[in-house]
This record gives sequence, C-alpha cells and structure tokens, in this order.
Amino acid sequence: MASFHPCSSLSESLCFRGSPRVFSTAAQQRSTGDECGPEDPHDEPKHPRSDCAIKHKAIKLEEQVQDLTERYRKALADSENVRRRTQKFVEDAKLFGIQSFCRDLVEVADILEKTTESAAEEAEPSNPNPTLKKIYEGLSLIEAKLQSVFAKHGLQKMNPVGGKYDPYDHEIVCHVPAEGMQPGTIALVTQDGYKLHGRTIRHALVGVAVESQE
Repeated sequence: MASFHPCSSLSESLCFRGSPRVFSTAAQQRSTGDECGPEDPHDEPKHPRSDCAIKHKAIKLEEQVQDLTERYRKALADSENVRRRTQKFVEDAKLFGIQSFCRDLVEVADILEKTTESAAEEAEPSNPNPTLKKIYEGLSLIEAKLQSVFAKHGLQKMNPVGGKYDPYDHEIVCHVPAEGMQPGTIALVTQDGYKLHGRTIRHALVGVAVESQE
C-alpha cells in the first residue's frame, strides 16, 4: 500500500501556485522587449564631418574627371595631327617620288630641244634637202609629245621672260641692259626651269634687266 507524504503534497502545491508568476514574468519580458524593439537607424544622429568628407571627395572626383577629359581631348587632337601628317607624307611621296627621275629627264628634253632648233636652221626653205625637213618634223613631234607627257605627270616648263625675278624659281647668270623693259624683270633664259606639281625641281637660268649706266 502506498504511503502518503504530506511534505511532497505541500511542495507540489507551492510549485503550482508559483508557476503562474514565472510564466507571467516571462510574458512581461517578451511584451516589454516587443514594445522597445530595435533602435531605428533613421533616428541616429548625423555627423557633419562625414558630410564634408563626402562633398570633398565628390569635388576631387569631379576634378579628376575634368582632367582625364582634357587629356583625352588632347590625345585625340594629337592623334588627328599625326594622321594628317602621315597622310600628307604619303601624298607627297606619291606626287614627288619621281622627282629625281624628272630632273634627269628634263636634261634629255634640253638636248632634244637644241637638236630640234639645229634641225630647223638646216631645214630652211633655202635648203632643198627633204631628209633634213623630215628629221626636223620628226624631232618636233617627239618634243611636243614629250612635253605632253610632262604635263600629264605634273611636270611643267617655266616661261619667265618678261616676269619678275624670283629667287625661288630663278638663278641669275647675267645682267642685260633694260632696253624697253623694267629693271628687275627677266630679259632672257639660258636654261629652262621646271616645276613638278608646283614645286621647283630645277631653277631657270636667267638674265635680268638692269638700268644702263652711262
């Protein structure tokens, strides 16, 4: 038969009576915690120093952007200048690549011109030799064709007689009395000058008119 323990019954009674208080305390703590809740980050005080630092950093970044933009523009301008110079160099190489060849070729033109003039003197109407006449006509055709080829490739003979002396185009070899001409003008040409696409490749040897000294 089970024995009855008064003390045991009394402690159980006390435990049951104390339990609501324990539960009530825990509930109050939870309720208090819910009411308090975590602090709102928006309620934190602002720091003026932090705002100043951000503004200063933004100004520095803007200055860096402006500096890089200016460097980029200069780089573009330099690149464009290099491109133009390179293009000009290539174009000049195409135009004036035959310059030295033309210098040699105009010497052949000089010989042909002198030969044609000599043949013209020999083939005068007073000379009945038909062979000389044919030679002269052939040389004249060759000379005309040669000058046509020169013009096709931008090579032109100067005609300075009666014009002003230009040290970039002419070379003075003598002075002649200015008879009916303005002093300083070109009176005669002893050797023709030539230009290739407007650039002088051989100066004309000229005689310039000067005032006669009595």
